[in-house]
Amino acid sequence: MATLQTPIRRNDTVIVTTGKDSGKRGRVLKVLPAKNRLVVEGVNMIKRHTRPNPQRNVKGGIVEREASLHASNVQLLCPECSKMTRIGHQVLSDGRKVRICRKCEGVVDK
Repeated sequence: MATLQTPIRRNDTVIVTTGKDSGKRGRVLKVLPAKNRLVVEGVNMIKRHTRPNPQRNVKGGIVEREASLHASNVQLLCPECSKMTRIGHQVLSDGRKVRICRKCEGVVDK
């Protein structure tokens, strides 16, 4: 299976559009391009029962952590206009290819 190219990258701020966490916003912690999924900070929390492992210095018990969610269920939050937006691409005059906001035409990349 070919890897899918998502326009969302690590450390982007996104808003969840569907599901139980609809309306929440968070920072992307991890991108899984092979499965087209993202891990977003503070969203889609699950409880894991972990066994203690003294070698790795892991305590046992019930640990709450983020689960992945599908990339189609989130939209990027534009840093300039602070709105949910789709993403376009543009080549600047200095030759850099950057992501742009489709609403305000502002550059999303730093």
